[in-house]
Amino acid sequence: MIKDIDISAYRHIGMSKKRALALLLDPEKADLAALPITEDCRPDYIFVGGSTGGDPTAFIRALKKYLTAEGGLGRPPIILFPGSASQFTPEADGILYLSLLSGDNPEYLVSQQVKSARAIRDSHMLAIPTAYILIDGGVETSTMRVTGTKPLNPSNDKGFQTIIDTCIAAELMGKQAIYLEAGSGALHPVSPEIIKAVRDRTTVTLIVGGGIRTPQAMNDAYDAGADIVVIGNHFESHPEELKDFCRNTGISGSRNIESASADERFMRLALAEAQKALAANEVPVGCVIVSQGRVIGRGHNLTETLADVTAHAEIQAVTAAAETLGGKYLPDATLYVTVEPCPMCAGAIGWAQISRIVYGAPDPKRGYTTYAPRVLHPKATVTAGILEDECRAIMQEFFKSKR
Repeated sequence: MIKDIDISAYRHIGMSKKRALALLLDPEKADLAALPITEDCRPDYIFVGGSTGGDPTAFIRALKKYLTAEGGLGRPPIILFPGSASQFTPEADGILYLSLLSGDNPEYLVSQQVKSARAIRDSHMLAIPTAYILIDGGVETSTMRVTGTKPLNPSNDKGFQTIIDTCIAAELMGKQAIYLEAGSGALHPVSPEIIKAVRDRTTVTLIVGGGIRTPQAMNDAYDAGADIVVIGNHFESHPEELKDFCRNTGISGSRNIESASADERFMRLALAEAQKALAANEVPVGCVIVSQGRVIGRGHNLTETLADVTAHAEIQAVTAAAETLGGKYLPDATLYVTVEPCPMCAGAIGWAQISRIVYGAPDPKRGYTTYAPRVLHPKATVTAGILEDECRAIMQEFFKSKR
């Protein structure tokens, strides 16, 4: 079991969102004594792994001793980043349960995962289902050689779209994280254009690594939408620069960006649901429900389709979310809806104990704030006006066509 660390410090992998730095250490090459980790300059995570082996059990034991020695540090979570099933060890706090979706070698799509599955389950370790996607970084990497696969190449429109489609497929498969990897020693990192395109079309945690050598390159990745940036090879050669990265980016668990950017991203998913309603000649209201960074329920207005006056978008989404979680209460969830809920829907949201409601356009004629402002759960918080103009425009488009 996970012990002696604050689990909440790393629950956001695949769940919620936070700009974070992961230091990647290869058991075969890392020199622990050379790492300038201090209490005011330390990574949010330490990833341990490599493509070719090493002894992760002995290495992690030494790493723990180094980080928790007398006069030492409270340690960040240690997450396995395995190259094969043989690199699993219960000494870590969690594991990126990787599936190499950028290639078609079944050994790394599923076979290695099967070989390690029982041991991981028996260890009770936190496993994060992660899509591992190699992006051409201008150099052949050890991962390419070991797996016998080629990276996805974004140099033309077809290759760029293949990357995006692969990431969308990863989320549809249920992956909790997407890892865009340019590779150890890459000549150039994953471009901000790719990161942004993936971020705009997916909602799971986005991890980016390979070829990042400066704080500016790391900040470019964050600004494009990366949640976690992984740096390994550069710090092996320049361990003293870890301080510069921490100093110039303010990293050490202090920055959380689950804010406007995430709200806009999820509201766009709600707008996509509203478009489905519009296409079906329904009043175009869409809704998604999110828990720990994952969409657990979606819905759009179906009152005409089902001949049911209660079939509002929020009701459909609440029902779907309850089915996903297997329970009627959703206290850790955030509901995103394009238009202010009506009193009926607000009542259902309140009964479900949803703790946060985010809506786009107000509805002064039928909204709950006019008729039942206290119907939500007493502890619920409300954020209004997210993508308000876009949410209002789709409603105006619908009713204009009816005049």
